[in-house]
Amino acid sequence: MITAFARTVILYLLIMLGLRLMGKRQIGELEPGELVLTMMLSDLATVPMQDFGIPLLAGVIPILTLLSLSMLLSQISLHNIHFRALVCGTPTILIRCGELQQSAMRKNRYTLDELLEELRGKGFSSIADVKYAILENSGQLSVLPWNDQAPPTAAQLHLQPEDDVTLPVVLIDDGRVLSRRLAACGKDEAWLQNTLRSRHFSSPREVFLMTLDERGTILCIPKEDTP
Repeated sequence: MITAFARTVILYLLIMLGLRLMGKRQIGELEPGELVLTMMLSDLATVPMQDFGIPLLAGVIPILTLLSLSMLLSQISLHNIHFRALVCGTPTILIRCGELQQSAMRKNRYTLDELLEELRGKGFSSIADVKYAILENSGQLSVLPWNDQAPPTAAQLHLQPEDDVTLPVVLIDDGRVLSRRLAACGKDEAWLQNTLRSRHFSSPREVFLMTLDERGTILCIPKEDTP
């Protein structure tokens, strides 16, 4: 039982390391090479996890080899454009200046139904409303409409709206004080305690969420009483 637990933990940590090295992508946004790597890593981890007759190294070594190969290919892709195009592919224009590129659609085996579905999902009911539609390497469709079909911007309307976008920083998360973020905001524990007392909190443990934005606006949400 202990052996099974240890093997499972080790292989799980290796797979998590591999996914972290691949970056913050969702499964639907993976490029072909990344998707293949994910599938191979899961298969390699499953075999030694279930069959105790197979040495653990029989699963660890191939996993480390694949991760190393993936990192090597990524580094080469960063410095070699042609190699990057070979491994990752290049975006394909499916609609150019409002006209369907039928040869590009056939080459990518992209049907008209799929294209219309993607356009409807992005709020366009007609191909005539779209100037460019680009099939990205991840399989996502980027759509650029004609100017008369795009939402007007503040600059086009000759407006000068106030820049009120700020980035709140979480200082308390479910009763826990995030000291590093507190220091990064130029605040200390004394300021935090005074702020909490002014809002009738005796302790950070009573706060579910507390944020501070660039303008000094504080948001404090109390923690609900658990039944």
